[in-house]
Order: sequence, then C-alpha cells, then structure tokens
Amino acid sequence: MVRALITHRRWAGGLGLFLLICLFLLSGCGSGPPVREHFYSLQPEVSVTPSAQTLPGTLLVTPLGSRGFLGGTQIVFRTAEEPLQVQRYDDFLWETTPGPALAEALISALRTTNTFAYTVSIADRARADFMLNGELTRLEHRPTADPPAVSLAMTLTLITNHDRATRFSHTYSGSEPTRASTPEAMVSAFNRLSGRLLSEAVRDLQRLAPRLARDAPLTRDAAGRD
Repeated sequence: MVRALITHRRWAGGLGLFLLICLFLLSGCGSGPPVREHFYSLQPEVSVTPSAQTLPGTLLVTPLGSRGFLGGTQIVFRTAEEPLQVQRYDDFLWETTPGPALAEALISALRTTNTFAYTVSIADRARADFMLNGELTRLEHRPTADPPAVSLAMTLTLITNHDRATRFSHTYSGSEPTRASTPEAMVSAFNRLSGRLLSEAVRDLQRLAPRLARDAPLTRDAAGRD
C-alpha cells in the first residue's frame, strides 16, 4: 500500500514536470525572433558665432527636465490617425536620454561663443552666478504627416542665483521634414531641428548679455576675474 502510494506520487511528479517542459517548448515555438534594437545619437547641428561681449560670470546649465516617455530612450512618435495617442518605437532608441544630450550641446555652443566667462554643468560642481534651467516638452517623429517630419518643443529659463529672479524665459519649438522614410533620415531631421532651436537660444542669450552685465550683480569671485 505504501509502496504503491510512493510510486503514484513519483509518476504524478514526473508527469507534472513533463507537462511543464512541453508548455515551455510550445511557448518558445510560438514566439517570434527577438527584436533587434537600433541606437541613435542626438547630436544637434548648432551654428553660432562668437559673442560681441562676454559676460564676466559663471553660467550653470542644468539637464533639461522631461516627463513621461520623453524621460526614456525610446524614440516617440505620433500618427495623424491617432493624434492624441503618444507611441514609442520598440527598436529605435536614443543612445542617451534626450534632455541631458540637449543640455550638453547647449553648453558646448555657449563655450564656443564665449557668451559667459565660464559655462559649466552640474558635474563641474562650480559656483555659479546664473542658472539656465529647461524642460523638454515635445520630441517626436510624425511619420504620417505630409510631409513626414519631426517636432520639438522646449522651454529655457535663466535665473540669477543671488536672488533667484527670472531674467529670461522662452519656449522654442518647430518642426523639420525628414526628407526620406528611413530611421537615419528621421534622426538627421532631429539633429537639424534641435540644432536650429539651440542656435536660436544661444543668440538670445548673446543679445541678453549686455543687460545682464549691467543689471545683475555678480559674485565677488566673478567680479574679480580677468
């Protein structure tokens, strides 16, 4: 009686394991090949000229904030058929999140133009006279638009650190045709569009520099720099 019960349990356990293996194999056979991911770099094509006046202060540029899908690396798209639905590509991704990438491009452009004596990032841990914050509110591909295009919108706000006063705030937005229906053409359009809007932002800060030098008191360290 006991031996028969043990034999029955062994048989039942073996049958359960066999059925589990069969289920795993069937589920594996039903699944398709793994999706191949393609990673792209957001490299804004910025075009700027040297500043006529360099503001003798330090500017801290923080990474652009973002919400929802824009805070990730999957490239976002929207179709004309579903204009209220924001979707993400499974296989097309940014190499890094877009907000910090745009901030790094802006820092590089401001350093090139010498708009401020020093332009730093959070990683520099430097004392700053001004802080440039921003938010990325739109960065999406519109493949079914006529013509197909990409769209971007961001807001930049400049404040003085000593009194936290807002000195400048502006929203930059626009679209750019993709010129072809390929992922590479889409990314190239993103780079052209982001470069154009960042170039516009740099020119605005260049025009603002003389008024900032007159109106905004600098820290003792900045005022004493050569």
